[in-house]
Amino acid sequence: QVRLQESGGGSVQAGGSLRLSCSASSRIEYMAWYRQAPGKQRELVARLGIGGALNYADSVRGRFTISRDVDKNTVDLQMNSLKPDDSGVYFCNANPGWQDYWGQGTQVTVSP
Repeated sequence: QVRLQESGGGSVQAGGSLRLSCSASSRIEYMAWYRQAPGKQRELVARLGIGGALNYADSVRGRFTISRDVDKNTVDLQMNSLKPDDSGVYFCNANPGWQDYWGQGTQVTVSP
C-alpha cells in the first residue's frame, strides 16, 4: 500500500506562482502530477521516471517544474506564470509497477 499526501494548493492571480508538494510513504521511481478541471478528464501535467526522466504536458512546459527530494520521499511541482486554464484539482500519482496510487487532490484556482 502506497500513501500519498498533497499540499500547497490555493488561490492566486494570473501570472502568479504556487508550489505543490506530494509526500509518499515510500520511494517510487514513477511519480507524476495530474490535474482535473470541472467537466474535463484528468490529464497528465508532469512525470518523473527512472533516471530522472521528465515528461511535461505541452501546455505547462517552460512554466512548471517537477522535482524530487529523495531523502524526504517528496515530489514537488513548481508552477510559475499561472493561467486561469491551470485551475483544477491537482493529484499526485505514483506507480511502483503494479498499479496506480492517487492522493486526495489539492485545489488550485487561478483568477484572471
